Amino acid sequence: MEAIPLLTLKRLPQYLEALNRLQKAGLKMVPATKIAVFTDVHMTQVRKDLAYTGVVGTPKIGHNVDELILAIEQCLNWNDISSCFLVGVGHLGKALMGYSELNKKGMRIIAAFDANPELAGTYYQGIQVHSMSKFSNLLSRLHVHIGILTVPAEAAQEIADEMVAGGIIAIWNFTPTRLQVPGHVIVENIDMSSSLAVLSRRVAERLYHTKN
Repeated sequence: MEAIPLLTLKRLPQYLEALNRLQKAGLKMVPATKIAVFTDVHMTQVRKDLAYTGVVGTPKIGHNVDELILAIEQCLNWNDISSCFLVGVGHLGKALMGYSELNKKGMRIIAAFDANPELAGTYYQGIQVHSMSKFSNLLSRLHVHIGILTVPAEAAQEIADEMVAGGIIAIWNFTPTRLQVPGHVIVENIDMSSSLAVLSRRVAERLYHTKN
């Protein structure tokens, strides 16, 4: 399988969103220039990114919308539902458990875990919450390869170690902790603090220039 550059992977969902809108509007064919307008990505870059899907467009006409949607979903592996475990059933964990778009994007939370004994045996959005004592056993039985980490920062590394020991090969990390994992384990960090820092600073700069 050909490796797709990280920046291309981050842009493909933007193209998919635009294509879904165009499909709902009844379009059958779409040129790269139209996708570029919808996503604010230069059309040359759009063409380069779409080349990774293997779909060849028709000169001056563009790509078949249905075919391109399917090809992008296959590139992102969104048409192959992957089961995952979530650890940390707090506000953020519950938000992800209730986020229906995850299923559409190839990920299904089949079980959740939390250190709070009062949550063990409860259900949220149809997903059962287990105590952490059952984590390793269920992980080995169900052969899950993806873990979602929404625990407090101080617990993140310990839980990550347990995930890796149980066979997890990809961790979606929503904590500010930079995890130390073996080289074969994929970690995708969602750093809300950094994102908020950028947003806050940009707001301050905009307000400053508005006043001056």
